Amino acid sequence: MSETETGPAISVSDIRCGYDETVVLDKVSFEVSTGEVFFIIGGSGCGKSTLLRNMIGIHRPQAGSVNFFGHPFEQDDIDARRETLKRFGVLYQSSALWSSFTLRENVALPLEEYTELTKREIEEIATLKLAQVGLTGFEDYYPAEISGGMKKRAGLARALALDPQIVFLDEPSAGLDPITSRKLDELILQIRELFGTTLVVVSHELASIYSIADRVIMLDKSEKGIIAQGPPRELAQNSRDPRVTEFLRWRDRVDVPSDE
Repeated sequence: MSETETGPAISVSDIRCGYDETVVLDKVSFEVSTGEVFFIIGGSGCGKSTLLRNMIGIHRPQAGSVNFFGHPFEQDDIDARRETLKRFGVLYQSSALWSSFTLRENVALPLEEYTELTKREIEEIATLKLAQVGLTGFEDYYPAEISGGMKKRAGLARALALDPQIVFLDEPSAGLDPITSRKLDELILQIRELFGTTLVVVSHELASIYSIADRVIMLDKSEKGIIAQGPPRELAQNSRDPRVTEFLRWRDRVDVPSDE
């Protein structure tokens, strides 16, 4: 797949997600534009993380398709799937750092798995990625020796190790104080501006949604699908669906920010 591909970065078409006989989401369709900060939002149990796991290949959809740059991910053979996986990174909710590895060793893992670079080259890139997220000087620290916010940054550095075109973030602000959360939001925007990265964020944090989301889709448990999509401010101000306005206007008792 060439770097000159046009069209949406991600296209999800009529996807059905679930576990055994339980259907969590059905007939879900949406697109994510290249360079967009796109949020998947909704209340607890609506299927946000389930959708994410189906998009990144942890689970296979029961029906429908997930396309990256026009290429159907679920139809890939092993080699093609491996190439597709190199095109995106993932920041998991828990950061998922190996406790027995230093931060540099954690960031080096995808480079060791997917490239043929020398050990020295890998160490240099891992050091650079940690610097890009503000962790210069912490390369030889272990996860237990750093704060929760720093763990999120280290996890993000690992997600960026292969210079992916798309980064998925699962509840990146979970467990963080408001100041640390805001700094992480600022870092996400910096990554988009510097590298043109497409970012897909699962979150229910209104401060983050209003601060950095270009567009959102809102999932609903009872509907098993999308009940709203668009810029968050427009949805909060104009939606006639009380489920949407209640979530976006009052869930965390914040006022809807204006564009001024």
